[in-house]
This record gives sequence, C-alpha cells and structure tokens, in this order.
Amino acid sequence: MVSSRVAVLTSATALLILMVAAVPAAAIFNGHPDGNDHPNVGAVLAAEAFSDGTWTECTGVLISPTVLLSAAHCGFENGESVAVTFDEEYDSSTGTTYWGTWHRDPRFLPYVNQIRPMANPYDLAVLVFADPIPGITPAQLPEAGSLANLPRGTQFTSVGYGAQFVTHKKGGQLFHYTDTRYQASGGLRTQSRALLKISMNPAHGEGGACTGDSGGPEFLGAGSSETSIVAATTSTGDFACQSTNVAYRLDTASARSFLGQYVSLP
Repeated sequence: MVSSRVAVLTSATALLILMVAAVPAAAIFNGHPDGNDHPNVGAVLAAEAFSDGTWTECTGVLISPTVLLSAAHCGFENGESVAVTFDEEYDSSTGTTYWGTWHRDPRFLPYVNQIRPMANPYDLAVLVFADPIPGITPAQLPEAGSLANLPRGTQFTSVGYGAQFVTHKKGGQLFHYTDTRYQASGGLRTQSRALLKISMNPAHGEGGACTGDSGGPEFLGAGSSETSIVAATTSTGDFACQSTNVAYRLDTASARSFLGQYVSLP
C-alpha cells in the first residue's frame, strides 16, 4: 500500500489492492460490524483525512500492551510518529487516539517499481507506544511452526477498518469506507512457507480483507471455534476483494526474527 489511499481505483492507479499479479490489499468485504468482539484491533490513521472524510490508512492488532502489529507496506517511514484508534467507529472530533513510533522490517522492499511484489515476504511493521494501552488485552502470537500443514478449509476470522463494499464504475471501482471495525470469516485454500491464502468467496458465505485492512489480523478459527491467536497479517488480495485474501504467516522463522525484537514470543 502506498502512503495515501484513493477511493477510485483504475488500471493506472491500482496501488492499494493486489491484482491477480499481486498488489497490496486492504478492507472487510461481506462481513458485519465487529462491535466489541475484537477490541485489540485498531485503525492506523493517516496524517490527514482522505477525500471521503475517513482516516483509516491500515489496520493493526495489539500484540503486547505497548506494541501494535501491522503491515510494512502501509507507507510510513521508520521512526515516524503514527496514530492509532481502537474505537469501534472512529470519529475524529470525539475519538480516542494513541501515538507510537513506526518500525518496519528492514528486509521489506517497497512495492513501487516492483513487478512481482509477492516475491517480498517481509511485510511486517510494528507501532511501539511509550506507555501501555489501557484496558485492552493483547492478542496472542502463534508458536514457531504451528501453522505448517494446516488442513484445507481451516477457518480464519479477518478483522479490519477497510472498505465494506465497492461500486463498479466505468474506468475503475469506488471503495466505500466508514472508519468502522468489521469482521468476516473464510476457509484456507492453500499455503506456502510464508503465506496463507484464505478464501473470501461471497457465494460460500465467506468474506475477507480489502483496501484499508492491510496489516489487520487473521485470527485462527471462526465463530465458536475462534481463538485469540493471530495466525497471520493481511498483506495482499485480489483486485475485486471477492476471491482470495493473502496473509503473512507469523509462525515462520522470518516473522519471529523481526517480532522477537519487540515482544516475547511463545
């Protein structure tokens, strides 16, 4: 994802969502308002409001009282001061925000001018707060190698503040945002040593991530079987946000080598 978000996406400006050849992702499609189901999931806010009046740049999840996990491609620079809110529905005039310092995996290469951004698996960043976030229980990280060889169809719950639906129009698509936390679930299609590819086919009652949900959590399980374990973070997806959500596994040696600098690992 680039440092600024656009509402209308054309073939010339497809920088926010992955096309089939791989592009960054972002919002929850075919989902429902999260309410207080996942209070540890927050919206990473842009420095200025977008043209539609919303503020969500990316999504993140609290993994310790002082560390929020998100995606490196969200466009912030190392050492930059960044705001996040955990409000279910953010209102800039009354909402609560917390400021932290952005750190992305130094192995990450920006998507700009890359032909195949999916070749870069280091799409992780953290926002570090000087003081603990009060009243919120952090999510858990998976144990090393615990997500290898998951059965096809394993359920995941996607949570984020991204677009909830899209209007198709000549020359592109219009994505609609409300700065509201949403959730949806889908089943595992395939996986690699670094990524989970999760189905979000609405014909099967599934939903998942789109623009604005980048960096958001993929909780292991769904419904009554959902756990507090963040299996992966949303990284990419398909152009229409209606087929596949691609997320970066957090049980890998690569992910753990970065996260271990900021939190204690299971």
